[in-house]
Amino acid sequence: MDLGFTTAVYVIAAILFILSLGGLSGQESAKRAVWFGIFGMALAVLATIVGPGTGLWQLTTALIVAGGVIGYLLASKVEMTQMPELVAGMHALVGLAAVFVGFNAHFELVNVLGMDPSAKKALEGFAALLAKKSAVEINILRVEASLGIWIGAVTFTGSVIAYGKLAGKVTSAATKLPGGHILNAIAAISSLACLVWYLNSGELLPLGILTVLALFIGFHLIMGIGGADMPVVVSMLNSYSGWAAAAIGFSLGNDLLIVVGALVGSSGAILSYIMCKAMNRSFISVILGGFGGTAGPQMEVEGEQIAIDADGVASALQDAESVVIIPGYGMAVAQAQQNVAELTRRLRTKGKTVRFAIHPVAGRLPGHMNVLLAEAKVPYDIVLEMDEINDDFPETDVAIVIGSNDIVNPAAQDDPNSPIAGMPVLECWKAKQVFVSKRGQGTGYSGIENPLFFKENTRMFYGDAKASLDQLLTLISNN
Repeated sequence: MDLGFTTAVYVIAAILFILSLGGLSGQESAKRAVWFGIFGMALAVLATIVGPGTGLWQLTTALIVAGGVIGYLLASKVEMTQMPELVAGMHALVGLAAVFVGFNAHFELVNVLGMDPSAKKALEGFAALLAKKSAVEINILRVEASLGIWIGAVTFTGSVIAYGKLAGKVTSAATKLPGGHILNAIAAISSLACLVWYLNSGELLPLGILTVLALFIGFHLIMGIGGADMPVVVSMLNSYSGWAAAAIGFSLGNDLLIVVGALVGSSGAILSYIMCKAMNRSFISVILGGFGGTAGPQMEVEGEQIAIDADGVASALQDAESVVIIPGYGMAVAQAQQNVAELTRRLRTKGKTVRFAIHPVAGRLPGHMNVLLAEAKVPYDIVLEMDEINDDFPETDVAIVIGSNDIVNPAAQDDPNSPIAGMPVLECWKAKQVFVSKRGQGTGYSGIENPLFFKENTRMFYGDAKASLDQLLTLISNN
């Protein structure tokens, strides 16, 4: 097929990707938006494999089939609780692909520059494109390839560490080597020096050293970010993978890859900024691996956690007129969203006002709780964001917290030395009664103690969230 056909299909695919991103901003349009993205990607792959300069059909077909099978198997088996890890893994693959493509561009450039002028006339595809470049354009290509490799390598190791933290295989605590940020700064400056070296020499050695430095930066950067900031890290790595793809798009002269990379990179950066704002975090501080931090000891928590059984919670719900449910990662782990949806349905049947309060960083992935509730078919109109519902807690009879810690932690307002100091939180302690469904008395993923659990109007409903709600449902009639 000629270049005109490929370009036309790329334009259609780009439009579909833009429609997909726009549709994902609303729960009602999200399903349609996903299909836009699927069709756009299918068109992009089709136009690429039948476009000019393609070859090795048997290998290309085998790789596409293998990738499709692996993707299907992963998507079929992964649990909703594992979605953050899966996303981090996908980011790692994008980063690694950018590194490979960048090195391939280097090797192809070396091969073309070493050819006789007469042999260059028979070249096709990317090699033919390289053969027509001037000395200035070749240096620009080297910069593009170097950026793609550097960003891709940072994304790869950063995403691998993020996966390990999310999966519990790597400590969730912020950990740095001696020297901390100075090591990152030295590695970044050295990377820039390697880029200059590579531009002047065109040799493989500076490109290899630059890659190793970038791999270290990705590793050390994400290791230095604590568990409380992991939702921001996931969206930030999404942005990195987009910019890596855009840089490689420039190297390959692929317009669609540039557009898609820019869309992913910019949307990920915007989302990271929004989430940092929701957590009262400095955007620069987070992306630099937790630069800054708290000073001084945290406030002592006084009192004791008072337990309550299912009978006590059921009795309070029977008497309540207004109920607010606050879901967190514990609900995802227990896969209790269906039970929560059934409890909501039964309480609403009895004429009670039931709503959900969603914090922007609840769970370990942007929009994690919204996806779970949508899966359980909880009505969209009763799922409210933090800013929409926070003022209503003083008039709320019962607030039920299911597996949340930091997003309902009053220390964010009361303790200036808390790791989450200044972070906007759901002020559920202002409700008349608060019930916290929690496995035990631990501090949770981020390791921050929560004074909410010790307040006079709070009762701890211990146990696995799904099992606890099963008990509760047996005590609340279906009509």
